[in-house]
Amino acid sequence: MSQASTGAAQQSKHVTPATSAAQQGDNIAHALAGAGGGIMSMALTYPLITLSTRAQVESKRAQSSTYDAARRIVQREGLTGLYAGLDSALFGISVTNFVYYYWYEWTRAGFERAAVKAGRASKKLTTVESMIAGALAGSATVLITNPIWVVNTRMTARQSNSSDDVLPGNEGKPRKKRSTIGTLMSLIRDEGPAALFAGVFPALILVINPILQYTVFEQLKNMLEKRRRVMPKDAFILGAIGKLMATSITYPYITIKSRMHVASQDGPQDNMFESLRRIIREEGWGGLYKGIGPKVTQSVITAAFLFAFKDALYEMSVTARRKIPAKLPLK
Repeated sequence: MSQASTGAAQQSKHVTPATSAAQQGDNIAHALAGAGGGIMSMALTYPLITLSTRAQVESKRAQSSTYDAARRIVQREGLTGLYAGLDSALFGISVTNFVYYYWYEWTRAGFERAAVKAGRASKKLTTVESMIAGALAGSATVLITNPIWVVNTRMTARQSNSSDDVLPGNEGKPRKKRSTIGTLMSLIRDEGPAALFAGVFPALILVINPILQYTVFEQLKNMLEKRRRVMPKDAFILGAIGKLMATSITYPYITIKSRMHVASQDGPQDNMFESLRRIIREEGWGGLYKGIGPKVTQSVITAAFLFAFKDALYEMSVTARRKIPAKLPLK
C-alpha cells in the first residue's frame, strides 16, 4: 500500500505540472482565439457601432432613422466617418476578449477540477457556475479595459457633437480628426486620469450582459453536444441568441455608460443614478433606448461572428499544437 501510494504520489508530481502547463496553454489558446474573433467580427460591423453610439450620446438631435443617420454622417464626414475610432475599438476588443476568455477558461477549469474531485457525473458547468465564471471574467475585463472604451467613445462621438449646431446645407469643413493617442493625452490633460474610468460603475453592472450571453450560450451548447458535435455554424446561431437576450435586457445601462463617457464635454459629470434621472427627466423613458435598433443588430451579428470565428480559430490552434510534437526531432 505504501509503495503504491508513493508511486501514485510520484506519478502525480510528474503529471500535475504537465497537466497544468497544458491547461495554461489551452487558456491562452482560447484567449487568442477570442481576441482574433473579436477583431474580425468588429471590423465587419463597426459602422453599426458608430450609429448606435452617436444615437446614445446625441440627446439633442431630432429623432431620425438609421438610414438618415448614416446618410448624414457620410455627407458630413465621408465614408470614413462610419469608422471613427476603429483603431482604438479593434485594440480594445482584442484586449477585452483576451482578458475575458482567459479568465473565463481559468475559472471554468477550476470548476471542472472541483467537479471531478467531488465525483460529479458530468464536469460540464452548471448554470450557476457559468454565471459565476462570467461575473469574475467580466469584472476583471471592465477594470482593465474601461480606459480604452472611454477613448473610443470620445473619438466616435466627437465629430458628431462638434456639428450639432450646424444647419443642414451649411456644413462647414470638418475639424481635423484626432488620433487615438491624441485623444488619450487630451483627455488626461484636460480632465485628469480619473476620466479614464468614467462609467466604470454602470460598466460593472453591465457585466450581467456577458453573464447572460455566455450562460445562455453554454447551456444551449451543452444541450446540443448531447446530440451531436457543435460546429462553427452552430456557435454562430447560439451566440446570436445569447447576445440578443443579453443586449435587449441591459440596453438602458449601455446608454447610461455611453453618456457618462462623454459627459464632461456637455457639462458637469453626473454619477450613474443622476445620469439615469437626467435622461428620464429630459427625454422620457424612450431616451434610455436611443439607438437600440442598430445596437441590437450590431451586437447580435458581432456576437454570432465572434463565436463562429473563435471556434474556428480555436480548432485551428488545437490542430497546430497537435502537429508540433510530430515535427520535433526524437532524442
